[in-house]
Amino acid sequence: MRGKIIGFLVLSVILVSSCEKFLNPVQELNITEERLFDDWYEYRSVEMGMYGLQQKLVEQLFMLGELRGDLVSITPTATADMVEIYAFSVSRTNEYASPVNLFKLISASNNFIKILQDEHPEVLDPDNPVSNYDKLYGEALCMRAWAYFNAVRIYGKVPFIHESLATYDEIEQYVNSSGTYIDSVYISFSRDGYYNDTILNKPIELEKQYYDLEMVVDVFSNQLENDVKAVGVNHYIDNNDISWEVTIWNEWARHALLGQMYLTQGDLVKAADHYEAIMYNASENRRYHLDNSFGMSNWHNIFTNIDSREHIYTIWFNKTNFQQNQFQSFFETWSPHNYMLKPSYQAVFNWEATWRYQILSEDLVHPEKSKMIFVGYPTDFHRGMGRSYLYVRNGVPISEDDYVNMFQLRAKEDDRSSRAIMEGMDTVIFKYSIGRTLFDQDASYIIYRAAGIHLNMAEIYTYWAFEQNNLISTNTGEAIKIVNNGSNYTINPNREQLGIRGRIGLGRDSDGIGVGNINLIHDPFTNEITGYLDLTGNFLGKQHYLEERILEEKSRELAFEGERFYDLMRIAKRRNDPSFLAKMVSQKFPVSQRDHIYNLLLDESNWYIDYFDE
Repeated sequence: MRGKIIGFLVLSVILVSSCEKFLNPVQELNITEERLFDDWYEYRSVEMGMYGLQQKLVEQLFMLGELRGDLVSITPTATADMVEIYAFSVSRTNEYASPVNLFKLISASNNFIKILQDEHPEVLDPDNPVSNYDKLYGEALCMRAWAYFNAVRIYGKVPFIHESLATYDEIEQYVNSSGTYIDSVYISFSRDGYYNDTILNKPIELEKQYYDLEMVVDVFSNQLENDVKAVGVNHYIDNNDISWEVTIWNEWARHALLGQMYLTQGDLVKAADHYEAIMYNASENRRYHLDNSFGMSNWHNIFTNIDSREHIYTIWFNKTNFQQNQFQSFFETWSPHNYMLKPSYQAVFNWEATWRYQILSEDLVHPEKSKMIFVGYPTDFHRGMGRSYLYVRNGVPISEDDYVNMFQLRAKEDDRSSRAIMEGMDTVIFKYSIGRTLFDQDASYIIYRAAGIHLNMAEIYTYWAFEQNNLISTNTGEAIKIVNNGSNYTINPNREQLGIRGRIGLGRDSDGIGVGNINLIHDPFTNEITGYLDLTGNFLGKQHYLEERILEEKSRELAFEGERFYDLMRIAKRRNDPSFLAKMVSQKFPVSQRDHIYNLLLDESNWYIDYFDE
């Protein structure tokens, strides 16, 4: 069996051996079997091969997390596989539905975990001092848990991959077996006997098991909570690259993954514990506190560089090292790219229906008498146009003057003139093109970042019930502080905190989000008051209202980053209301298809890709 393990992992090393950022430049990369795991750098090389496997997953994660949501639509040049994902009619041959790369990552993680356990049994001893092998072990456990968690969100259930299955062919035979799979050659070696000290050589029977979400979270959260001594080898001393620490699994990423798993499962208390460990850390550089580091026009720098003040775990790409992805080809209209996917109308609307600096006279006793003193200025300038999306006509971006004029005309209800400016414009997903030239195709893919943690914590506070003075309460006020102005950071008031909206110039009393008994409704294009929503005595209604405002904020802050469909799934499940997801997703479809998609998504089984037939 060790031979099969080595073969797979050496292949992984070869796949990424060109990446000098990842590997010690003086090491010999042509590792022979007899030398594998002789010294530290061989372990490090195999670790990097596993990160290469994660790189192969990013396009699939985007397609399944965004194209099935409400913020991304297809264009006429979309591939047949993209159309299938978009229409929830996925075939088994669909490249984005295939579990192959997830299984490869699980298999490689299994193998590496087993090797570390065999060759460095001290990783299993919690009392043994922490070494780099413990940190590698933590990385591998995080990779495996993350792969299983993504798989179960995609497929609804996932086969448990036994550690003895060392190649994808074996995994495929196991998955396709009728129930019992015979792994015919299982060889276990003594610690120092790579070749002739075999202590076991016999077939083993593997009963096929499927894990649902509850089992995946229970099993792998337990491992991450109890079996991990440390996560993330510090390679900075070798490569002098401080961004390294967030392009590998690390302790902050472990907390983020656990928080996400518990939030999805519905355990808000445990999720909050892990998110708070990230949000309220006492690091020296305000790490993951939402200050002005990426404020206002600097917000777009989140996507031009990898920065540990915002990035928690990011899958790194670099053209120089021949590590690229297809995002620019998917999104850009200009040649040689293919413009296959675009922002939905609702995605663009969420940015453009945002208003700042408004002044209103609010009468909560007689809300019909409330009126706007000054309507303010439209659109989310710092996260929207030119950052997350772009207007383009014949490959040429819209001019700033035309963009401003369009809004001014629309605010004056001169729809004819505003439409004339926009005639022939395409909308482009731009987040993966910021700061990149035509052929770079190497935008990094963010898995976890600070804003996402804060917004998930705001969602938790909307529902997290606690007892106070013999009353059951929720702390919706904390949720609002997190989103608006960062005043939730009372533990250290000397540190500048701005909140999600505050750091891009929103979040004041006039333009922050909130919820009360009376909630004014505004025209999205003029910002004039058109009515109000009365939630007096309707506490659940207030929770739903605030949750939806947070979800809107996520669409502005985190659009196209891979989590949208799972956010919708989680909220619909919490409400026990599949129509919530069905309505949100179906609204991006043409009118002729909307009812079909809505009715299809009322059945929760259609939220998952039915890949594993028992």
